Amino acid sequence: MPKKMRDKVKDLLQQEEEQSGVLVKGWVRTRRDSKGGFSFIEINDGSCLAGIQVVADHKLESYASASPHLHTGSCVAIKGNLVVSPAKGQKWELQASEISVYGSADAEKYPLQKKQHSFEFLREIAHLRPRTNTFGAVMRVRNRLAYSIHKFFQDRGFVYLHTPIITTSDCEGAGEMFQVTTLDLSKPPVNDGKIDYGHDFFGERTGLTVSGQLEGEIYALALSDIYTFGPTFRAENSNTSRHLAEFWMVEPEMAFYELEDDMDLAEEFVKFLFRDVLENCQEDMEFFNKRINKTILETLRNVVDHEFERIHYSDAIHLLEKSSEKFIYSVEWGCNLQSEHERYLSEKVFKKPVIIYNYPEEIKPFYMKLNEDHETVRAMDVLLPNLGEIIGGSQREDDLDVLHKRMREKELDPEEYWWYLDLRRYGSAPHSGFGLGFERLVQFVTGMENIRDVIPFPRTPKHAKF
Repeated sequence: MPKKMRDKVKDLLQQEEEQSGVLVKGWVRTRRDSKGGFSFIEINDGSCLAGIQVVADHKLESYASASPHLHTGSCVAIKGNLVVSPAKGQKWELQASEISVYGSADAEKYPLQKKQHSFEFLREIAHLRPRTNTFGAVMRVRNRLAYSIHKFFQDRGFVYLHTPIITTSDCEGAGEMFQVTTLDLSKPPVNDGKIDYGHDFFGERTGLTVSGQLEGEIYALALSDIYTFGPTFRAENSNTSRHLAEFWMVEPEMAFYELEDDMDLAEEFVKFLFRDVLENCQEDMEFFNKRINKTILETLRNVVDHEFERIHYSDAIHLLEKSSEKFIYSVEWGCNLQSEHERYLSEKVFKKPVIIYNYPEEIKPFYMKLNEDHETVRAMDVLLPNLGEIIGGSQREDDLDVLHKRMREKELDPEEYWWYLDLRRYGSAPHSGFGLGFERLVQFVTGMENIRDVIPFPRTPKHAKF
């Protein structure tokens, strides 16, 4: 057994009986002094939403030296006995026997005082915002969701794969990659009027990955079932509440899966994650339901309790065209569905999650399998009420000739993807996969309105602090 360094507040609050010799370490949330010669200090260590109340007698030998530093934000260690609290609303309190201060906080300058702070303000002090109730709860839920993702796939025999962050492949073909180079940008080597990347570190132009999918397919066609879970990057100049330049993606790839199998797995995956967080993050989820979005618990339970509606893209377009809803973006067959369209379908038409499948091939990437109608591909998106798309996936094209033709049509050079084509030359197999943006998942589960508030350190245009 490792040596116990301290007693976590979460564990103490769940105790069934009184306990002596307790050691709590954490940060002061509040302090109130009574006329009877006692101080009531709330300590939080981040292990849970609630803090524990410490009762400190002013006659304690260590109190005199510690008292001037016991302000909101100070870090302390307190020894004492856990006893039943006579106060309402709390089961336990800690009767202090010794107090020591690790680091004090100037009461006049500490940015996190009792008043309510805006999320915009807290983004400017991202180094301190984890100490607030909201961001502590967000990160605990984020942690649980990450654990649940691994558990879901590991329990089903998937292999966790680390795909490269630096790559030469633009999976989406949208040219939104951050460039990685060691060249001197003030005087790069030039050949025939173009930058000569042969002198660069990797000998060719490289960038930060936008997806681990293509590399994931390599291992799916050897290990059958794999998943990636790591950072991805998009150099998209967008400042909306739904976009980040650096974010995390979950991307499973499965050999021998057709589109129907892919949709089944995606639905099972989403339900598993929501069910798990409802069961294991009750205190934090009650906080979000009370302070952030009063319908979030009902929404999550609705997702867990209902089968997802599945609808062909053409039928979805028909429903949108005949609706009386006033959309900002017009609807016609062949268009990319916008968030307002997706939310209308999931919130007003079906009132539950929806999976749209078989999209027009012209609006989808080259790697998606072409249907027999030669107009649509075997793609699918999972839509959630209050959000829109949460998962995008497809059956991958496994026919070499068709894949080669589609790459040409998308103006991609097959020679640059020779290894990807080799997968179709040597033992090709039907396979499918999907991607889930982790921050959008956390955003949906917590009810937080801005995606910048569900990642520890948001990266957006003109913003890379901390």
